Amino acid sequence: MHEDGSIEVGEPDAESLEKIAETIIEGKDEIAVPEELLAEPLAPKAGENLLLRLRAMSVGERVKLALRGPKEVRTLLLRDANRLVRKFVLQNPTISDQEIIAIAKNRSADEELLRAIGSNREWLKNYQVRLSLVTNPKTPLQIALRHLGSLADRDLGLLAKSKNVSSAVSSQARRLLFQRRAVR
Repeated sequence: MHEDGSIEVGEPDAESLEKIAETIIEGKDEIAVPEELLAEPLAPKAGENLLLRLRAMSVGERVKLALRGPKEVRTLLLRDANRLVRKFVLQNPTISDQEIIAIAKNRSADEELLRAIGSNREWLKNYQVRLSLVTNPKTPLQIALRHLGSLADRDLGLLAKSKNVSSAVSSQARRLLFQRRAVR
């Protein structure tokens, strides 16, 4: 990355992307993206061939849109080939709890996104986020088990019988449910 915020041709490394993101967050970048792609809601014309437009953009431009773009853009960038672009979507200040729940439920979401959601205290205050993380088979086992105890008995019962989660999660759900019923 150059001092003026522009990037070199080719794929920048993780450190360069972190610096780009930092300058975007500080508002000191000079990366130009079409203004209609930053508007919330997205202008109808801007949505035409949005995926093609995003694919044609540089990584720096996609990082800027991940950090500043509206929901439609964020949704597409969650499937970006660059894992760091996907990660920066979670740092967008306008991302909603509903979007976080959708990501946590998404069985094709990558482990790094699920890990980031599972370590954000603010998002974990939402019961649906915790439930979505625990029920997603791609959630790292440590994170799923950590939040299992905060779930309601009804959900633990469903998890105990579920074939869609790891055996460790279902057996721990059975144990917790048994312990809770024994105490009552």
